[in-house]
Amino acid sequence: MPAKAPRFDSLSTPALLLDEAKMMRNIERLEVQAQTLGVTLRPHLKTAKSVEVARRLNKGVAPAITVSTLAEAEAFHAAGFADILYAVGIAPQKLARVQALRAKGCDLIVILDSAEQARAVAQAEVPALIEIDCDGHRGGRRPEDASLVEIGRILHEKGCLRGVMTHAGESYGVRGKAAHAAFAEQERSATVRAAEALRNAGLPCPVVSVGSTPTAHAARDLSGVTELRAGVYMFFDLVMAGIDVCAVNDIALSVLTTVIGHQQDKGWIMVDAGWMAMSRDRGTAAQDVDQGYGVVCDADGQVLPDLIISGANQEHGIVSRRPGAKVTLPDLPVGTLLRILPNHACATAAQYDRYTVLSQGGGALQTWQRFGGW
Repeated sequence: MPAKAPRFDSLSTPALLLDEAKMMRNIERLEVQAQTLGVTLRPHLKTAKSVEVARRLNKGVAPAITVSTLAEAEAFHAAGFADILYAVGIAPQKLARVQALRAKGCDLIVILDSAEQARAVAQAEVPALIEIDCDGHRGGRRPEDASLVEIGRILHEKGCLRGVMTHAGESYGVRGKAAHAAFAEQERSATVRAAEALRNAGLPCPVVSVGSTPTAHAARDLSGVTELRAGVYMFFDLVMAGIDVCAVNDIALSVLTTVIGHQQDKGWIMVDAGWMAMSRDRGTAAQDVDQGYGVVCDADGQVLPDLIISGANQEHGIVSRRPGAKVTLPDLPVGTLLRILPNHACATAAQYDRYTVLSQGGGALQTWQRFGGW
């Protein structure tokens, strides 16, 4: 293996690489799924945090989007996105920022699951979706909870009730399309029942919103649902591959790193991508195959069999054989460039302020800025 890959000569490692061709295949896959199911796709941009990525959604036409921070909402609205769902339970102290964005023409919607939040949101005259608990994963009201109608009435008095939403976070803990389809039906059933409860009480419920990356890809029937949300699907990662939502070869994000040393008696190869570059996320540890801190590829992105980042310090990564593997450790001299596939694309990407993009048409590397903050 050559010590250098010429196209990466200008890069300092670690660097965040994005394969545009893989990303576009991933984007198209879910857009086709949403069309087949007859729902609007509202992509979640919490992973991407990039205007350039957002502009490649929906065939270049600014779609309705989802965000996880108000900083994202502000950045995307400044870039021309006007229909935005802020999908984290609203803190009343943040409503002034929400109002400021709405005053600029952004149709920014918030979510909530309590009467206390609803009163603050109604007073601020901000539209909201009521979060529904479909699987006990996080927040939300059960569809049968009497407080659901109470919350709806508080919002409706000021014309702020837009509908209901849910997220089947527990779907990340099961493997295979059949299991994910079952969670997709839990999402659908819970939100549709919640919408019916509101309507039966004389309240409007125009939006019925569901989604997670596993359920979005596995859903078979979304009758009664109006929109589908998902986020990490644009890039995918090892967690998604580990539960059979994608193949390892679909992962569009990787970290470029350089071999900086060896501990031959231990079977270690040292690289300059530690947990600051990869994140501390060990999301595959509870899966059937533990991928350590990431799967090791050559500079062209081809997986090197049974090599993982088995340990990480702040700026040092330890490449070694997967426990129990019989493969011979390859000869990787100091200076060799490698690529590491991440456990959790959101967490790894968060360490960087830019993507180095491998353009789908070939040619020169591009730089796409990404942003952080709250």
